[in-house]
Amino acid sequence: MTRRRVLVFGMLLAASAAHAGTVGGYTATTANVSGAPDAIRIEILRWSTDAEREKLMDAWMLKTENSGRGGRGGGRGAGRAGRGGSEAPAPKPSPEAMLAKALQESTTVGYLWSREVAGYAIRYAGRVANPDGSERIVLITQRRLGAVNDLWKPAGAEAPAYDFSVIELRVKANGEGEGKTSLNGKVSPDPALNIIALENYDALPVVLSRVLKQKPE
Repeated sequence: MTRRRVLVFGMLLAASAAHAGTVGGYTATTANVSGAPDAIRIEILRWSTDAEREKLMDAWMLKTENSGRGGRGGGRGAGRAGRGGSEAPAPKPSPEAMLAKALQESTTVGYLWSREVAGYAIRYAGRVANPDGSERIVLITQRRLGAVNDLWKPAGAEAPAYDFSVIELRVKANGEGEGKTSLNGKVSPDPALNIIALENYDALPVVLSRVLKQKPE
């Protein structure tokens, strides 16, 4: 069995085992991307804790331990300037890079499945319930949607190529809704959620149509 098959088989086994313990899920159909229409299934194993959310926010705000260090490949002599041999300050990493690193080190709290062989690990899942019964859900995947194919290529202008994807679902009280992503929108901290979310949500095209909330297992 090839390494790729072992990896896929392992992910399928993990997902199947976790499905029995999901706290909720959503189905949807893609729109305004090159692979549309494609059936999407989102499984939430558990909602992220406050501590997990704060860790991601600290990474974005460059408050983590390694946020002041330069990247790899600099070498022992990198950063030296002038005859005195004094080291120049290491370039400060971007919030996007630090968040991507923190996501890699975070625990998987769900999965997004499409027609692709392998799914996407969700490393953050947050939910806000509104007084009218509607919900706002923010999900952040470990890797960018469509990172290795063209199934998620936006029909319009693309946003900065983040190494992750932010997905925001707006679900009404009846369980129906829509979803948009960072494939064609910038992200920034949202004061109401205290987590990274989509900027100018209303102006972005719908990428997940016919969102339907599923009953918890």
